Amino acid sequence: MSTPYQLRPYQDVDEDASIALWLETWRQAYPSINFDARVDWWRERWRTELVPLAQIVVAEQDGALIGFVTIDAAGYLDQLVVSPAQWGTSVSKALVDETKRLSPEGVTLKVNADNFRAIRFYECNGFVQEGEEVNSSGRAVLLMAWKNA
Repeated sequence: MSTPYQLRPYQDVDEDASIALWLETWRQAYPSINFDARVDWWRERWRTELVPLAQIVVAEQDGALIGFVTIDAAGYLDQLVVSPAQWGTSVSKALVDETKRLSPEGVTLKVNADNFRAIRFYECNGFVQEGEEVNSSGRAVLLMAWKNA
C-alpha cells in the first residue's frame, strides 16, 4: 500500500520540482514534442503568469512533489500536472476537487482534443465540453467547464 499524500499550498521552494514534474508529464503524454526546448519558456510563464496570478496547490508524498494544480481568480484551471507514476490514482481527483472548493462558482479549462485520457477524466469529474478552439501551437483544444449544481 502506498504512503498517503497531502495537499498543501505551493511555496517558492517548489519551483524546480514543479517544472521538472511538468516536463516529465508532458514528455510522457506527447513524446513526439521536444518539451526540453520549451523549459525556459515554461519557467518564465510559471514565474510571470501562474505563480503571481493563480492559487497553486501541490500534492506531496514522502517529501516529493507528485502533482499540482493551478486555479486563478476567475476559476480557470490552467494546469493539472500529476506524475505518470500516479496516473490512475486518487491524486488527480483530489487536486480537481480542491479547485472546485477554491472556485465554487465554477471551473473552466482547456484540454488538448487528442488527450482522450484527460478528457475522460474531466468528464468523469463533472466537466462538460463547451466549445473548441486552436491553441498557439496549432493544436485543437476543447473548452470544458464544471459548474456547481
